[in-house]
Amino acid sequence: MSESETQRKIDLTKIGEGRYKAVNARGGQLPIGTGEDPDFTPVELLLAALAGCSGIDVDAITGKRADALSFEVSASGDKVRDEHGNHLTNLTVNFDVTFPDGEDGDRARKVLPRSIAQSRDRLCTVSRTVAVGVPVEFRQDR
Repeated sequence: MSESETQRKIDLTKIGEGRYKAVNARGGQLPIGTGEDPDFTPVELLLAALAGCSGIDVDAITGKRADALSFEVSASGDKVRDEHGNHLTNLTVNFDVTFPDGEDGDRARKVLPRSIAQSRDRLCTVSRTVAVGVPVEFRQDR
C-alpha cells in the first residue's frame, strides 16, 4: 500500500473561545470543545472512537447472521493525573446487543463474544493503537 492509501489525517481549526472544528479529507466536520458547551471534548472523542471502531467491527460480523434489534456500545475510563501526566485508566468498552429470536438470531448471539474478541485483539485500529502504545510525534510548522 502506498502512503496515500494508509495515511489518515484531520485538520483542526480554532472557531471560538475554547472551540475548534476538526475536518476530515471527505469534508466531514466535527466541533470539539473544552467541556464548557455541548461539544465533545477530546477525551470524549477518544472514548467515542473506541466504541465506534469496535461497534462497527462487531456489527459487521454479527450482522452477516442477523440484524440486531438493539445495538448499544458504551466506552468509559477514568481520567487521572500521576507521574505519567494526564491519561485514562480502566478503559472499558461494553456491548449491549439484542438479536431477534430464531436461527439467524441464535447464530448472531453465538458469534457475538468471538466478534468482540476479534475487534479487541486484531480489528479495531483505535483500541489496538491504544493497547500497543504507539509514540506520538509533536511538531511545529511555524
